[in-house]
Amino acid sequence: MEYRIILERMEFRALHGCYELERKVGNRFTVDLELTAELGDVAAEDSVELAINYLTVYEIVRGQMRITQRTIERVAMNILDALHAAFPQLRHAKCKVSKLAPPLGGKLDRVSVVLEK
Repeated sequence: MEYRIILERMEFRALHGCYELERKVGNRFTVDLELTAELGDVAAEDSVELAINYLTVYEIVRGQMRITQRTIERVAMNILDALHAAFPQLRHAKCKVSKLAPPLGGKLDRVSVVLEK
């Protein structure tokens, strides 16, 4: 049996962007995750040790957001790779990274990419 964990609208200030100014000044980003994992004995044993720890997930995302990248596609890929490395019970992960108010010369709420692995 599988279960899903959803972490929504984690917000970070980071230095990602294709323009040099973005990598110096930074911008606001959000990350949404949907993780599917093997349930195993997590529910039956009420075992935190067997579960995917939400705090650890957040720390992994925060760590990856601190690594400056030129594209949010690369950021999302790094997050997915790090999560799969940390949690062998992870079967599938969907990661949405959004750049808030991107500098595109007009009013725009956000631009987002979604990667799945």
